Amino acid sequence: MAPMGGTMKLAVVALFLALTIVVPRNVEDSDTCTYEALSDTDAVVCKGLQVFYPELGNIGCMFVPDCNNYRQKITHWNEPIVKFPRALEGATYILVMVDPDAPSRSSPKAQFWRHWLVTNIKGTDMKKGKIQGQELSAYQPPSPPARSGFHRYQFFVYLQEGQNISLHSKENKTRGNWKMDKFLNRFHLSEPEASTQFMTENYQDSPNYQPPAGGSSEPTDKPKQS
Repeated sequence: MAPMGGTMKLAVVALFLALTIVVPRNVEDSDTCTYEALSDTDAVVCKGLQVFYPELGNIGCMFVPDCNNYRQKITHWNEPIVKFPRALEGATYILVMVDPDAPSRSSPKAQFWRHWLVTNIKGTDMKKGKIQGQELSAYQPPSPPARSGFHRYQFFVYLQEGQNISLHSKENKTRGNWKMDKFLNRFHLSEPEASTQFMTENYQDSPNYQPPAGGSSEPTDKPKQS
């Protein structure tokens, strides 16, 4: 075999260095960004509903991953795509999103924090994930307070049978401490047609969180946390 020339040696060394540097970085990224499923106890809520956020995909029945700033990003993203594939095309539905763990799961004094409430959603739209209807409570992103642990963000879809759904003036004054059971009873809404939930915590509570240099990155117009 002919001896390797100087140029060839340099090319081989460069290739070896590229492999040893690039490959471990990709493996590390894939290892740190993992999707963890909810416990069996929390998974009982997951029945036929899908919730899609940008970059995350369907996050139903999962923890929001502690990577790529997802737990911070979700506090700023617009409303998700919510799909109910088994929705009846001729039916009308109600979508409810709540946080039962406000301000914390150990002391939920402000449950059920109302994050989103939409009525008059057509079944054809519900199947496609187009939440178009009468928005009684505009979407508010998940923003769990710091040091409050993980919060459940629950989505319920109810069949709306020709009723005119509305909130009392008292209910409209605040999102927190919503008597969801009384609301459901008022309109004879019993079991949801579909439901799911995901869990997340304040991104600053992550063991991997590193405060930005030169001060906080929190926006000044951030809504009240829940």
